[in-house]
Amino acid sequence: MHKVSRINTPNLPLKAYEDLKAFKIFLLDVGLLNCMTGLSKRILIDGNEIFKEFKVAITEQYVFQQLRTITNYGLYYYTNDRNNCEIDLLIDNGEQVIPVEVKAEENLKAKRIKTYREKYHPAVSIRTSLSNYRQEDNGLINLPLYTIAGVLPLGL
Repeated sequence: MHKVSRINTPNLPLKAYEDLKAFKIFLLDVGLLNCMTGLSKRILIDGNEIFKEFKVAITEQYVFQQLRTITNYGLYYYTNDRNNCEIDLLIDNGEQVIPVEVKAEENLKAKRIKTYREKYHPAVSIRTSLSNYRQEDNGLINLPLYTIAGVLPLGL
């Protein structure tokens, strides 16, 4: 298991700002998560309506394990003081903080990352989803989920 601490001030180094009382737990593998929860493979394949919320947890698990396997960068998550804005993962590569918004569908409406970007102005932000690659003028990059493992070695 991996513990990912919460950050409410995304300054470098993120480790100096971690809240040790608030954290997320990630496993080594999506398959372990599915097995531990007893989720039927039929639900995974058919996309049952009652599966909507847990699909996000599985997708976050997938993105976390992809990022963890390719780098030793610090991984955290962000919430603001009122806990009404959460960024799924923050990457601390030693030079910059890169927010990562995880979407389990093709929906590209990302209110949370927009709010974060307006407040902190990161040079690069990543939104990963089932949609195709797209780079917006403001530094927001949409990466298909299947490409997330290739993003950090390319210098992000």
